[in-house]
Amino acid sequence: MSRSTLTPPKKKASPQKPRRPRPGSGEIRNFRSAIGFLRSAVNYETQTRVSYTANNFSISRMNRLLAALGNPHRKFRSVHVAGTKGKGSTATMVAEMLRSSGHKVGLYTSPHVSTVRERIWVNGAMIPETTFTRIFREVAPAARSIKGVEPTYFELLTAAAFLYFAKEEVDIGVVETGMGGRLDATNVLSPKVCAITSISFDHGAQLGDTLELIAAEKAGIIKKGVPVVSAPQQPAVRKVLQEIAEQRSAPIQFVGQDIPFSYRFESAPELGPHTRLCLTTPDSRFEHLHGPLLGEHQTMNCALALLLLDTLKKRGFAIDDRQAVEGLANVRMVGRMETISNDPRILVDGAHNAASIEALMRAIGQNVPYDSMVVIFGCHKDKDVDGMLRHIQLGADKVVFTSTGDPRAVDAEELAARYTERSGKMAQVGRTLEEAVAIASCAVSPEDIICITGSFYLVGEARKRFTRL
Repeated sequence: MSRSTLTPPKKKASPQKPRRPRPGSGEIRNFRSAIGFLRSAVNYETQTRVSYTANNFSISRMNRLLAALGNPHRKFRSVHVAGTKGKGSTATMVAEMLRSSGHKVGLYTSPHVSTVRERIWVNGAMIPETTFTRIFREVAPAARSIKGVEPTYFELLTAAAFLYFAKEEVDIGVVETGMGGRLDATNVLSPKVCAITSISFDHGAQLGDTLELIAAEKAGIIKKGVPVVSAPQQPAVRKVLQEIAEQRSAPIQFVGQDIPFSYRFESAPELGPHTRLCLTTPDSRFEHLHGPLLGEHQTMNCALALLLLDTLKKRGFAIDDRQAVEGLANVRMVGRMETISNDPRILVDGAHNAASIEALMRAIGQNVPYDSMVVIFGCHKDKDVDGMLRHIQLGADKVVFTSTGDPRAVDAEELAARYTERSGKMAQVGRTLEEAVAIASCAVSPEDIICITGSFYLVGEARKRFTRL
């Protein structure tokens, strides 16, 4: 045998190291990788300009994702809450009252302040990291299994919440919409009751530049024959909601119009400044209730929550009014009129549109004793910036503008220039939140207060600095 006919012995193949899966493309190993997968999705919450189309906000895509998960949203009863401001507060109050009545309750709200887990609760407990991870071990492969479709950040979170509620076998899920209503990912539900909180201007580029157009989008959650309850609305908004409800044969009631409602401010040594409210329906009589959250706007939200509860009772839910009202004492809202420091005294609130800033300034004036208030403010470009500045001008003694640290943020120098041009007052600028807090701290005494507001992102950064929550 010639040497040329010999073939070299085959080398033993060395074992290949397993590739580490990339976030969003591999397995969900832990909470960090679950978050990595979630963040790999398109997130319209972080984009300045988003076309409000059925392609970007797709009910069909959401239905396909849920179908791949076994349609968990059909395995629990629900309440659906839309509106411009007060959605999260109203939903939280309803959830706590239902829980106090003995029901197992899921709660889904947005946005979050410090951790995405704040959006998903069952029976008053935020979803644990380990459970969040297990849920996304099912959501991730389901999302990848849909050919030609990439669910968004909000759609993935919504599916995760619904799957969690189904697995926990909740009696009812209280679900807040995201930006709109008609095209919202949560609008796949068949709720027992729909609720519309106060409607005002926000997300004009997506929802419309008139209150009528915004109201029509929010009213997209109204379903055929499903009762609707609404907070007090401006006449133009009320007309739109009534017309759409009538078209869908959905009975609608308005707090203060169809349902008698009154409130008053008072002060007591044990409670300090607070609100008492009364609301009467044919089946319930809520008298002189202590509102759990500060502010006139929260009193309206509480009244809506009570009417929603009364409507659920009419639809067969076992609810004891006394027990339900006791649940209001458990209501806590992260980043809403929340004190995060006492030295210096700092209050944060995620007010992020003109109506919310107006309500915040009024609520602080009515409920928080202080000599002087310094407002630290930053906001995003897609907001009614001038409207927000107008209300800050009426409430703040001094203003420090800063950036939210987000690409969508309005430059702090620009905010200061627009504020000075509008009000004739001087303002200061802190390039970062830390710098803004340092400037504000030098300007306050123990009797004064610092209010940080304008965006949930800014509030989240403040909470990270001053709390461990």
